[in-house]
Order: sequence, then structure tokens, then C-alpha cells
Amino acid sequence: MNSKTAMYIVKRLLMAIITIAAVITITFFVMQALPGSPFLTEKGISDERLAALNKRYGLDKPVVVQWLKYLVNAFRFNFGVSLKDSGTSVMHLILEKFAVSAKNGLIAAIVAIIFGIFFGVLAAVFRGRWVDRLIMILSTAMVAVPSFVIAALLFYWFCVKAQMFPVNYGRSSEITKYVLPVITLSLYPMAYIVRLTRTSTLDALEADYIRTARAKGVSPAKVLFKHALRNSLTPVITYAGPMIAYILTGSLVVEKIFSIPGLGNELVKSINNLNYPMIMGITVFCSMLVVLFILISDILYKVVNPRVDLE
Repeated sequence: MNSKTAMYIVKRLLMAIITIAAVITITFFVMQALPGSPFLTEKGISDERLAALNKRYGLDKPVVVQWLKYLVNAFRFNFGVSLKDSGTSVMHLILEKFAVSAKNGLIAAIVAIIFGIFFGVLAAVFRGRWVDRLIMILSTAMVAVPSFVIAALLFYWFCVKAQMFPVNYGRSSEITKYVLPVITLSLYPMAYIVRLTRTSTLDALEADYIRTARAKGVSPAKVLFKHALRNSLTPVITYAGPMIAYILTGSLVVEKIFSIPGLGNELVKSINNLNYPMIMGITVFCSMLVVLFILISDILYKVVNPRVDLE
């Protein structure tokens, strides 16, 4: 690793830290601006009891003091305790729910990347033919349709009409319970990767070094997979970072429709219960994941394409 690469990584790390600090700050003050109190949902709570609860959780201190304390603790992955789970650590609950979301998300991300690259290359190779047109039409449709619509349609067709899966989808078997959520979560990123791969592959196939390789008698398969595909994957890698973070954090509506007890479902429940520490903890945790995967994708961008200048 040369000094320029090392400086770039240090610079990106500092930018990541600043971004996370900004997200923590915005999230904190947005929660402070919300009306009401999480304790007012309890029946018949007295002013004395309310004051005691505020003091116990540090909500009686000045806002600036609360913010500085939360900012420092958040970078230590200490998001406090849940107000609705008998004082259980927020981070403990997040990791427990994230493990559920990550199983669906990781499988969906792998499916999206593999099939997205395959169909993108296929469309580029058969450019202008019916295969290319069909793939482009389907990918455009998948990008245009929201994930919650796809989830609702899949649930209706396979759970209600065909009854291939139970209506309470969360109680499906260990294998089948991943089928519909993975399809729902992978369709949009897969369609986007198809379009990225097709465009970048077509650009690569028209490059001068590809013409030179063909003139030297290199086989079409070797030209495609060894020369063109490696360079055409650069935009896919750039997109893969935030895409994986987005999928891993789960989809609120998708988890709700399929009764998945993941991070998205927990966030919806926390919003309904005004569980501020859980809302803030999940928001900051997901933001950290997004920043981390963007950082990783930026570094891999340079590894895959060494000709890129780091700034």
C-alpha cells in the first residue's frame, strides 16, 4: 500500500466519522422535537412518577448535555436502554433483531449481484435482439414497482390464493420462510445491477484494448470474461456497498407483510410505542452500516480498477 492510498483511506475514515456524527446529531434533535413523552402512554401516571422516570433515564438534564453524552456513547455502541423492554440494552435488542434481518438481506444481496451481473452481461452480448429487449423491459418494470407492492402481490398469490405458504408467513419452515422475502428484497437491486452491467459491458466491449485483443485472435469468451467483464464491474462495486447495507438493514414494509421479527419490524413497534432510545439506536446503527459499506466499496473500487486516481 503506497502513501497516496493510505492517505485516501484515512481521509475516507475521517469523512465517515463526521457523517456518522452528523446523523447522530440530527436524529437526536429530531427526537427531541417530537411532541409527547414515551412515559405518557402508561395509564394513570402521576407527575411525581413522570419526574422520577425522566430523572432515571437522564431526560431531566439540559438538551445539550444529553446530546453530548449520547454522541460519545453512540460511538461506543452504547445506545442506552429500551424504555419498553424492562431496561434491556438497546444494542442487545438491535443485534438480536438484526440477526434475523441479515439472514434475509444477505441472501437477497447475493442473489441480486449474481443474477444482476449474469442478465446484464447476457443483455450486452445479445444487444438489440429479443433477449436484450426482454431483459430491459423486465428490469425497468422491477425498478418502477415499489418493494411493498411486490411483497403484497407475492403474499396474495402464494399465501392466500395458491396457499403454498402459510398466511402467518413468519411460522414457515426454516428454508421456505426465506423464499418470498428474498425475492422481494432482491428484485429492485438486481434490476438496477442489470442495467449498470449492461451499459458498462457495452462500453468495455467497444474499447480499444478489446479491439486489440480480438485482432490478436483471443477467443470471444476470454475477451468477455477476462478483459471486458473485469472493467465493467466497477460501477457495480460502487453500487454494491450501499445496496448491501440497505438490504441488510431490512425493509420495514416487507418485514411487516411477511411477519418477520427483524429490525424493521422492531422499528415500527418502537415508533408506535414512542420508544425513543430504540428509534434512535436503530437509525444510527443502520446509518453506520451504510457508511461502512460505502467506505468498503470505495476502497474495493480502487483495488478492482488500479487506474482510478484517488483524491
